[in-house]
Amino acid sequence: MINRKDEFLEIMKSKLQGRRFIHSLNVAAAAKKLAKRYGADVEKAYICGLLHDIMKNSPYAEQYEYMMQFSDIPEVVIEINKLWHAPAGAAFVRDVLGIDDPEMISAIKYHTTGKANMTLLEKVIYIADFISEEREYPGVDEVRKAAFEDIDKAVLIGTRFTLEELLDQNREINQDTIDAYNEVCRKFNY
Repeated sequence: MINRKDEFLEIMKSKLQGRRFIHSLNVAAAAKKLAKRYGADVEKAYICGLLHDIMKNSPYAEQYEYMMQFSDIPEVVIEINKLWHAPAGAAFVRDVLGIDDPEMISAIKYHTTGKANMTLLEKVIYIADFISEEREYPGVDEVRKAAFEDIDKAVLIGTRFTLEELLDQNREINQDTIDAYNEVCRKFNY
């Protein structure tokens, strides 16, 4: 699959502009480092990092069409178009690019929300998106530090950050994010 890297980069250039393209390169680099650190498949992590936001700049109508190819999209995700790019990207990667690895598809699909029972690759992509080099938000250094010490601790911090942000904005919360948070809380006996 790494032999398709140039093909994927050309597709990314056609679909992602400026900051979003740079962000995807940064997520791929972070995913590669995390995969090496924790023993995940480095090639899969790098490719997922490259492609995780492949639909981010696509028109919402196109995102919606791809997203709805999955039968398990929660209502709260359907109602929040900011989240559409993740499942839409997973469908695009599967149906257009022909990547049929279920773990890779899932890692892209859940990179914004997380979920319970994440595989190591799913955690790597979820956290790589949080710690991408260009990211600047309060607490990013805490997530970056935790990311290379204990990936589950990084998931805890990342999901907590997401939950706090959504609560502060009085926005709905996807059950998958709550489930991811609860699972890592149990791991740390909180």
